[in-house]
Amino acid sequence: MVGLGAMPGYGIQSMLKEGHKHLSGLDEAVLKNIDACRELSAITRTSLGPNGMNKMVINHLDKLFVTNDAATIVNELEVQHPAAKILVLAGRAQQEEIGDGANLTISFAGELLEKAEELIRMGLHPSEIIIGYTKAINKAVEILEDLVEKGSENMDVRNKEEVVLRMRSAVASKQFGQEDILCPLVADACMQVCPKNPANFNVDNVRVAKLLGGGLHNSSVVRGMVLKNDAVGSIKRVEKAKIAVFAGGVDTSATETKGTVLIHSAEQLENYAKTEEAKVEELIKAVADSGAKVIVSGAAVGDMALHFCERYKLMVLRISSKFELRRFCRTTGSIALLKLSRPNVDELGYADSVSVEEIGGARVTVVKNEEGGNSVATVVLRGSTDSILDDLERAVDDGVNTYKSMCRDSRIIPGAAATEIELARRLKEFSLKETGLDQYAIAKFAESFEMVPRTLAENAGLSAMEIISSLYAEHAGGNTKVGIDLEEGACKDVSIMKIWDLYVTKLFALKYSADAACTVLRVDQIIMAKPAGGPRRDAQPGMDED
Repeated sequence: MVGLGAMPGYGIQSMLKEGHKHLSGLDEAVLKNIDACRELSAITRTSLGPNGMNKMVINHLDKLFVTNDAATIVNELEVQHPAAKILVLAGRAQQEEIGDGANLTISFAGELLEKAEELIRMGLHPSEIIIGYTKAINKAVEILEDLVEKGSENMDVRNKEEVVLRMRSAVASKQFGQEDILCPLVADACMQVCPKNPANFNVDNVRVAKLLGGGLHNSSVVRGMVLKNDAVGSIKRVEKAKIAVFAGGVDTSATETKGTVLIHSAEQLENYAKTEEAKVEELIKAVADSGAKVIVSGAAVGDMALHFCERYKLMVLRISSKFELRRFCRTTGSIALLKLSRPNVDELGYADSVSVEEIGGARVTVVKNEEGGNSVATVVLRGSTDSILDDLERAVDDGVNTYKSMCRDSRIIPGAAATEIELARRLKEFSLKETGLDQYAIAKFAESFEMVPRTLAENAGLSAMEIISSLYAEHAGGNTKVGIDLEEGACKDVSIMKIWDLYVTKLFALKYSADAACTVLRVDQIIMAKPAGGPRRDAQPGMDED
């Protein structure tokens, strides 16, 4: 019988397994959580807005990212702290839902928590702060509805000017100064693939092909697909072609079961080789007879098969990626066949032209399909380095996602921090009408909105205090659409500068950040078990979407 003396420690120590960590109380748990979140939002904050700085992130696989896209930054930073992870998840939710505004979500949540820390040090209980914040976010959503530009709810998603107007701010925040080149490209690509019912717009139908060399002004939109490889045979161009797709490769197929062939004489050996040739020729001839002019293979193309394809004037393409092959089938309307056999008429796809072109030293195959129903459009981006191309691709992605959002809800609100200042002003008035302790929390919530104009001004090298005070003065005078003009460092009406944000982007960003902040504040104890022993096995590096 072991005496009680052998029990390690006392209190909670004796209850839990050794090696665990236990943090509780305001100082240890709540303020430490807030601290971690503040660090994270300090990283993303300097990248907010068009003048945001770039971050250079090198992930665990030694891949280099140079970007000011908050979603990419926080995904590549391996955030360990559990509270900061909540902010990362909020940013990721925003990226999945809207595709833009992840930076606002994370920075604003960090600002809310920083203000909450001041309230806690004043002596407020976290639950009172949470009640105040919840009231404030509900009120902020009501105010947002008021700020929506009149007449912006009905929009024609095929009108290029209206699309570019709504897309500009999303693209400019990633590539400032290039938005006038990029927006029309993205708008063209989106409008080409927009289905009859715009609500069914599929983001995956706008592809991006990144080719080194040239400059951004050499970029273009191709109606169809751009494959990054050359054609296999010598035929490089086919017009108005029917296309047969074979997923399993174009080659002599081995038998399913093992077999042995006994050959007694030289004639038999010759005949054996000849029958093999004849069989391959028969298969290729059958494909050619069905009217196909292009064969697309999902795996290797055998030499003998290629020889006969050349003889029957068939163009041969090879697409090794399974996803790319699926997309190709969707573009051309073909059905991928498993075995090399004669395709039926309805299994053949169609393209207006399939040609190999040389763009900046790289040979690419361009599959054009002008009349296709569910077609794919490709934005061909040119740039001098890989990291510039990656960043351009993120800007295009943001533009395409914005297009998807505006197909669902096209309402717009003033950008350039005009909305934030108006929200701050009205919420401050609202907090003065409240009687309980939560009025302090609502006032701090209102103050948090000043982060946006302050950050925009600081990132552009302007004096933040002057800008914010002149914005407040203008808004108090009833000019609710006055925002910051970053180029001149003055306050201007956003309808002149044409800087508009989508209503849904702001709505979700504010909702997610308030939720994340309240979740972090609700925690009062952290209990971490000892990490499981044994060698660490990292997760298998996943494939990317393509």
